Amino acid sequence: MTFNLGLTGSIGMGKSTTANLFAAAGCAVWDADAAVHRLYDRGGAAVSAIQTQFPDAIIDGRVDRQVLKGIISKNPKALTVIESIVHPLVAQDREGFRRTAEADILVFDIPLLFETGGDSEMDAVACVTIDAETQQKRVLERGTMTLDQFLHIRQKQMPIKEKTERSDYVIVTDTLDHARQQVGVILADIREKIANA
Repeated sequence: MTFNLGLTGSIGMGKSTTANLFAAAGCAVWDADAAVHRLYDRGGAAVSAIQTQFPDAIIDGRVDRQVLKGIISKNPKALTVIESIVHPLVAQDREGFRRTAEADILVFDIPLLFETGGDSEMDAVACVTIDAETQQKRVLERGTMTLDQFLHIRQKQMPIKEKTERSDYVIVTDTLDHARQQVGVILADIREKIANA
């Protein structure tokens, strides 16, 4: 039996680091953001469809995410068009992983898991969380976005309180050791469920 675990959380809460902890513990991990990068890269499945709609977004044979962001900010309808291209391709990529991954526990690292209804495809959901102050500090320390951009993204995401309430497991990412310990507890619980299934 294979167990499908959704992993989610809001921006800057330690989801990628936690996904790596699951991978180190023997789980197979599928990363939604990495899938989009593959689709946008040279030869990626989304390139020609996006080129048809937004030719300016293709630079050197790949989708330029910065140009795409600019197009979306000028034309809000563009996001709907892009999502209609990308979402089915991401779902295809996810299914390919599900068919070929060789592990008892498959972890699906999906930032907008609840927002997109992806939780319905999971056997359980784990949500990472941290206090708002630490979250903001982590994001701004990356140096990839302004405070306004961060607040805009956070506002679009489901409140973390609601995400944690809807999740089967909650992982507090205050320290790496604490997160690793919680991942261990979750995996022991899941493996016990698999053994008793």
